[in-house]
Amino acid sequence: QAVDLLEVFPHAEYYKRNGFPLKKIVQFASNREFTDLVVFNEDRKQINGLLLVHLPDGPTAQFRLSNLVLGKDIKGHGRATQHKPELILNNFGTRLGRRVGRMFASLFSQDPTFRGRRAVTFHNQRDFIFFRHHRYIFEEKEKKVKEGAKQKAVQARLQELGPRFTLKLQSLQKGTFDSQQGEFEWVHKKDMDTSRRKFFL
Repeated sequence: QAVDLLEVFPHAEYYKRNGFPLKKIVQFASNREFTDLVVFNEDRKQINGLLLVHLPDGPTAQFRLSNLVLGKDIKGHGRATQHKPELILNNFGTRLGRRVGRMFASLFSQDPTFRGRRAVTFHNQRDFIFFRHHRYIFEEKEKKVKEGAKQKAVQARLQELGPRFTLKLQSLQKGTFDSQQGEFEWVHKKDMDTSRRKFFL
């Protein structure tokens, strides 16, 4: 599952954790000049969490991950190419939201390959972040006009490539991952879910 998810990120490299402490992995990645570290958490072979560490100095965001559907399970899905995707960040309106949005943006190249027609979307709705990965396709179709005549027109449609999943921010920590002495900028608490009008992202 993690390998399928990494198809989304250009130039990503996959490493098995093999029980190494996260602090050592952060140091390893930083020493090798990686820009970001993405750690997927699994429970009973189901991915249920994502840790995003911006290197070398942070911040670190922890998300709950749910509703994961891999590309192969999406009807009519396409295959991702090596082209760098366009990035769409939608509805990250607060200071915290913009900070999280910048972290997502750092995972992708700032000069997308438009020829590839790939688009990656992070859409925030009521503090749930919906992730989608599409290719847009241009098709020439015949269109009926007046008096039964037909005219050719180019239409655009989206083909989902997958995966798709939903994220919920659990915490944002200053610096790189430190579970003992880390300073948290924001932590999700249960009583935050009681209001239907107050949102944080």
